[in-house]
Amino acid sequence: MARLDSPAQALLDTLHADHQSGATELALKTLRNLADYVRLQRPKPALLTDLVNKLRDARPSMVVIASAMIRVQERLQAKDGEPVAAIEAVYRELTDATDALINHARSQIPEGAVIMTHSASSVLERLFQRLMEEHVGFSVICTQSSPGHEGHQLANLLNKLGVPVTLITDAQMGVFVATADLVLTGCDSWLTDGHFVNKSGTRLLALAARERSVPFWVLADSFRDSTESSDRVILEELPAQQLGAPKGQWITVRNLYFETIPQHLVTGRISEQGVFSYPFP
Repeated sequence: MARLDSPAQALLDTLHADHQSGATELALKTLRNLADYVRLQRPKPALLTDLVNKLRDARPSMVVIASAMIRVQERLQAKDGEPVAAIEAVYRELTDATDALINHARSQIPEGAVIMTHSASSVLERLFQRLMEEHVGFSVICTQSSPGHEGHQLANLLNKLGVPVTLITDAQMGVFVATADLVLTGCDSWLTDGHFVNKSGTRLLALAARERSVPFWVLADSFRDSTESSDRVILEELPAQQLGAPKGQWITVRNLYFETIPQHLVTGRISEQGVFSYPFP
C-alpha cells in the first residue's frame, strides 16, 4: 500500500472534516479536488489507487461518495483509462443523475406548496433554485437539524433566493408537519433491505408525516444504492462535544449523526429513473 503524500492526505482530511455539506455536494467537491490533485501532482498509479480507496471508505454513511470512487476506479482500470478524464466522467454522471432526479421531483410540487425538510441536502437546494427559476410559488419549513444546525445553512440560502422559510427546532417537527403539503428530504444511502440512511431525526419526521397523512418523498439517485443492510451499515458518530452537554461521572453523551429509516414510513423514492411509491403495509 502506497503512503499518501501531503496533498493527498490533505484531500482525505478535508473529506473527513466536512460535516456541513450534503452527500452529493461533498461527493462533487471530492471529485473536483481529486482531479486537481492528479493534474498538479501526477501521482503514480499505486498512490492514486490507494487514495481513491481511502476516499471510498472515508464516509461510510454517505454511500454516494463510495459509489463515485468505485466508478472512478473502474474507469482507471479500463484500458487506456486517463485519470483526469476518468474522474471528470464520473463527475458528469453524478451531475446528470441529479439533474434527472430534479426533473422528476419537480412534478410532485404543486404551485404554492408548503415543503418541510430536515437537515442539509444539496440536491434539495438545487431543486429549490430550479423552482425559483421557473417562478413557482412555494415556502419551506426547515428544522435547524441539531447539533450541526445544517438547517441554518438552508434557511440562509432560501432567504437569499427570496423564499419564505420558517426555521424550527427539531423538537417542533410534530407541531409543524400538519401545516406542510409535503415533506422532502435527501438520502445518504439506500440499503438492500428496505431502509435508507439520513440525518438522525428523519425517522421521527417520517412518523409524524405518516400520522398526519402528509406525503414524504426521499430524493435518492442510484449513486446512493448500497450493498449494506440496516443491521450492518456503519452509522457515523461525531464528537460528543458538539452537544455542549454537562460532564459527570454517570453522564454518557452520544452523537450518532445518522439513522436508518424503513421505506414503508415514506411515500416513496425519487431518483434519476423516476418516481417510485411504496404502499403502507
